[in-house]
Amino acid sequence: MKQRELAVFRRENVGLVFQQQHVIPYLTALENVMLAQYYHSVADKDAASAALEHVGLGHRLHHVPGKLSGGEQQRVCIARALINQPKLLLADEPTGNLDRANACNVYDMLSKLHREAGQTIVLVTHDESAAEYGDRTIRIEDGRVVESPHRACSVAS
Repeated sequence: MKQRELAVFRRENVGLVFQQQHVIPYLTALENVMLAQYYHSVADKDAASAALEHVGLGHRLHHVPGKLSGGEQQRVCIARALINQPKLLLADEPTGNLDRANACNVYDMLSKLHREAGQTIVLVTHDESAAEYGDRTIRIEDGRVVESPHRACSVAS
């Protein structure tokens, strides 16, 4: 593919959750999520609100990132990555700034998306408990694959 075609493919098929929150500091949580919609197709305030509600931020829609905790900012990023229902979600330490309860909620949400919507999720993390949520785990140490067990998802519906 040419660069332009690759950019369109990524925009339409890939969602990204970075380890560091890449939120636009002068936009509200709602506007940060709607920004992803704008570049994909059409911004939909109700859908963006629902996405934030889904990650537990329905009460923080109109707060700018400076008024949100690190964990809340990370959940804005997760909502933004998922708003366009990407076929592939790439997540680098998506729960790194979350407390245990919210991390489990994110893992549950991602697992449910995979089961119900068929989304492919590639998650990189140091949290070994995250492996319980996946269909396949690849363990890497010092840049080498040390084990690659195949397992069925063990999360209850």
